[in-house]
Amino acid sequence: MTERSEVILPDGVRLHVETSGPADAPVTVVLLHGWCLDRRIWHHQVEDLGDVRVVAYDARGHGRSGTTRLSAATLTQLGADLAEVIRAQAPSGPIVLAGHSLGGMTIMEYAATHMAEFAERVAGLVFVSSTAEGHTHTRYGLPEQLATLMRCGETIGAGVLARCGAWRPHRALLPVLRPSVRWLLFGDECSATNLTLTMRTVGRASLRSIGGFRPSIGAQQRLETLVDFGDVPTAVLVGDRDRLTPLPCAESIAGALPGAELTVLPGIGHMPMLESPAEVTGALRDVIARASGTTAIGRGRKRRSAPADARLDEAA
Repeated sequence: MTERSEVILPDGVRLHVETSGPADAPVTVVLLHGWCLDRRIWHHQVEDLGDVRVVAYDARGHGRSGTTRLSAATLTQLGADLAEVIRAQAPSGPIVLAGHSLGGMTIMEYAATHMAEFAERVAGLVFVSSTAEGHTHTRYGLPEQLATLMRCGETIGAGVLARCGAWRPHRALLPVLRPSVRWLLFGDECSATNLTLTMRTVGRASLRSIGGFRPSIGAQQRLETLVDFGDVPTAVLVGDRDRLTPLPCAESIAGALPGAELTVLPGIGHMPMLESPAEVTGALRDVIARASGTTAIGRGRKRRSAPADARLDEAA
């Protein structure tokens, strides 16, 4: 059964939080969504982890959470918000943090600014389609010159949107934006259900959030922070069709973490939780098992990513 509640942050912003699973579970999993999305993109994993305590919440300015001031639309603030959620919803015991895209960057920010708490509480990590190097590797699947132009246009556009306030007029344009979102976020295949859900989450993000977080996202550099994580059990997943956080992003994260297992998902884009839910859930279960000292069924303890064609052969 899902319990809905709110965490009221020091600046008054209310975060929408949903918790499920047994309260006395040995490990609590905290799920963090990506930029312009919300907690619903994890719905497969929440359903499949019914025997685990799971906390999923909407970041400020996203989903059902309250709006944010433009000055607070930063990764530093999101890291502080995560600390408040953990204190309120998982005040004791080991935790596993799982972040998609911006959510993964939020975890890194939390670690950098709350290192003592991180070291004491975090027993496992899952990074899905994330980066520790801002937009360094972002090419949108385009040639370098076109990617540079697109990034420049995106940056300028974000600055305009950031000053448009907390309203959501783009919700009326979602049918028109649908093909672009499908191309940008998904891989070879995309079900109508997954695309519709994604469009709905984008529609809930305010213009201030869409534009306001962009500078902080593009500028983040946290590889040195990752090195300080030590051998925390970690899974890093990326789709080989990801246009926003491509393979080099995942490789740099995994390379900085001695306890990391890198998995490359063939044909998958930026939304593995929806496109390849069983693989993401499996990675979560493996990290949960390692964090709690048990053995995950059907998954090895040290499985580095195999080439895409090799894993397809294994699955055949």
